[in-house]
Amino acid sequence: MSTLTRFSVSPLSSMTRRLADVASGRAEPDLVITGARALSTYSERTLDNREFWISGGRIAAMHPAGRYQGSAAKRYDAKGGIIAPGLVDPHIHIESSMVTACAYAEAALLNGTTTIFCDSHEIGNVMDVAGVEAMLEDARQAPLSIFLTVPSTVPATSPEMETAGGDLTPEKIAEIFDRWPEALALGEKMDFVPVAMSDERSHAIIAESLKRGRPVSGHVYGREFVAAYAAGGVTDTHEAIDHEIANDLMEAGVWLFLRGGPPTTPWHSLPEAIKAITELGASHKRVAVCTDDRDADDLLIFGQDWVTRQAIKAGMSPEQAWSMGSLHGATRFGLGDEIGGLGGGRRADLVLLDDDLKPVNTWYGGELVVENSKVTPILDAALEKPYRYPEAAYHTVKLPDAVKLTPALPTVSVKAHCIRTEMPGITLVHETIDLTPENDWQEHFDKHGLCFVSVIERHEKSAGNVAHGLLSNFNLKKGAVASSVGHDSHNIIIAGTNEADMQVALRALEKTQGGVCVVDEGKVTAMVELPIAGLLSDKRVHAVAEEVKALKAEWAKAGCAIPYMGFNLIPLSVIPEIRITDKGLVLVPQMEIVELFETL
Repeated sequence: MSTLTRFSVSPLSSMTRRLADVASGRAEPDLVITGARALSTYSERTLDNREFWISGGRIAAMHPAGRYQGSAAKRYDAKGGIIAPGLVDPHIHIESSMVTACAYAEAALLNGTTTIFCDSHEIGNVMDVAGVEAMLEDARQAPLSIFLTVPSTVPATSPEMETAGGDLTPEKIAEIFDRWPEALALGEKMDFVPVAMSDERSHAIIAESLKRGRPVSGHVYGREFVAAYAAGGVTDTHEAIDHEIANDLMEAGVWLFLRGGPPTTPWHSLPEAIKAITELGASHKRVAVCTDDRDADDLLIFGQDWVTRQAIKAGMSPEQAWSMGSLHGATRFGLGDEIGGLGGGRRADLVLLDDDLKPVNTWYGGELVVENSKVTPILDAALEKPYRYPEAAYHTVKLPDAVKLTPALPTVSVKAHCIRTEMPGITLVHETIDLTPENDWQEHFDKHGLCFVSVIERHEKSAGNVAHGLLSNFNLKKGAVASSVGHDSHNIIIAGTNEADMQVALRALEKTQGGVCVVDEGKVTAMVELPIAGLLSDKRVHAVAEEVKALKAEWAKAGCAIPYMGFNLIPLSVIPEIRITDKGLVLVPQMEIVELFETL
């Protein structure tokens, strides 16, 4: 990747001298981009007829177009297009894209994103520190500026609630901060209830970040938790689901990352939360936008540029929205003087936009890596040499030889504790259904709209834990669906209408060492293979996107009422009201395990 300029925290003294010479006309720039409108995130204005002098991968100066009269510099005519700073995504999970950091870079740059802040808690839940550090090595090789918000909540809950592959203690988190300069903040504290309740371990982890002067990222549901959460040291969150909690968070001094996502998924809260600005009159100065989770297919379509345009659609000006998509995220993490703007000395991470603010070209460190919405040869060459994960990462799905995936048919009348799915799929409803004895499960399914759901521990940390449950309103009519991406401990979750198809799905995931699949009548009809930690493909992003499209088609054909990414959240035992982990059915926020059946 040596042909692409890597991120540096600040220019060296020799570079600052060079930039001053170029800006003053005493030295030639390497590149001049001329004939552009400049979208300034500093003044939130668009300036006509400008040109940019680039040297050593940085902006030396912005001048009126036509100022450069030399002959040594390369010239690029923007032809009246808009030059803006590259986008900065302040909160993402690379693993959700199902591709490696190197592959993620391709989609990001196509969408005009040049810097991301990622929380690698998914691979941390599977492989502990080794997984996080492998992701960091991957990020170092990727042609993209990638910073880490150190995973803070691994496992997401106590060992009594679920089994994870990793356990990131305060001591381990401290070592990551001290060993890796890319570790700029603490990742989202998902255990918001323990934080609010002054849990010792939760606050010990926060302390390791604060004592190093690092900010703490958050994840909170419920206005009743905001005051204690902010007082506990958390200073940003991406989980503002409406304008009321958004307003509370801003007044508590918490940065907001407004999350936009495909409307058919649980990740599109921006339109409601942004009303704190557009309707309640709050300032946008401590508000950024982010993508959070994207699969490979959605990543190419609904990137940070799309979220930024959604902010415009919701009432922000183009300049305000682009600032929220670039400068504000950079500023939150202390990099506002390095990226996110067009000032002298800033890194030459630039994007050429059309009049609809859609990226056409992307420059990464002054190198043209995307032109006319296509990858250039220099980027293509870099993407063809991805990082290879350690061999252990390809052997993380460890299952018992035999496991029963469905509960026994009740022979007496019982009350069943069921999980009711509802769009968009983040919160799940605790529903109780009275079941009288029937001849088979299908009669219960037909009468109450049910199917099976099971979670199987796959880290070889228990004696093959398996928990049985029932899904209501999931609408699966036949066959089975399964995933090794069961958040956050990433055990295997399977839903189905019969034991045989569920077994086929389980063994298919074992064979590929991870993935998401659909099974019908004993055959796998769609599969996205994820052999790296059961989370990531080792293919390039477009290849994985095609596999995801095929999976989504079969998922819809099976009748599933929520998207597969919402299905992956069913084991996430920090979000109300009821979840299922390998330990059983968990009531949230009480953090109590209940039996599937109670005798009437």
